Amino acid sequence: MAAEGPAGDAPPRSKRADAQRNRETVLTAAAEVFVTSGVDAPIRRIAARAGVGMATIYRHFPTRADLVTAVYQHQIEACAEAGPHLLAGADSPLDALHQWIDLFVDFLVTKHGLADALQSDSDRFAALHAYFLDRLLPVCAQLLDAAVETGDIRPGTQPYELMRGIGNLCIGRDNDPRYDPRRLIALLLRGLQRP
Repeated sequence: MAAEGPAGDAPPRSKRADAQRNRETVLTAAAEVFVTSGVDAPIRRIAARAGVGMATIYRHFPTRADLVTAVYQHQIEACAEAGPHLLAGADSPLDALHQWIDLFVDFLVTKHGLADALQSDSDRFAALHAYFLDRLLPVCAQLLDAAVETGDIRPGTQPYELMRGIGNLCIGRDNDPRYDPRRLIALLLRGLQRP
């Protein structure tokens, strides 16, 4: 039997929790669809992947730009929050850095096409880019500093340079199916290590 409220009524189911769960499900599904089909993928495909109706998506995200922006922010937060957890749980700071870079690459692949989707709103794009840097540069710096402190990598690598370099390696992925940016990123990371 459900607990009763002060008036003897059963408490209402938390609509806010359900709405938040639906929103998270939509964001996860949209990110997965964006990786395979780009940010112009049909909304119905995202709804099917999330197991929700299209109305649910439009209720949370009235425009495609709203959805793309929310996916981008959601992934920035996931990437930012992962850094300290990986550092605490990995065998070494270098392992944590490698795992975080894998997440960062997944994020970069998902964000492909973001600029086109937000082209009509350059202010929104600029704000997202600033948010991206504010949230992720400190995490990358923390991982690099920890790996330097244990002697796993050489000192002197700047977080912005590393993230920018990785981003540049991810750019050509869509144009050539033979191109694997992860292989080049692994070479880059090997180059940071002490001999």
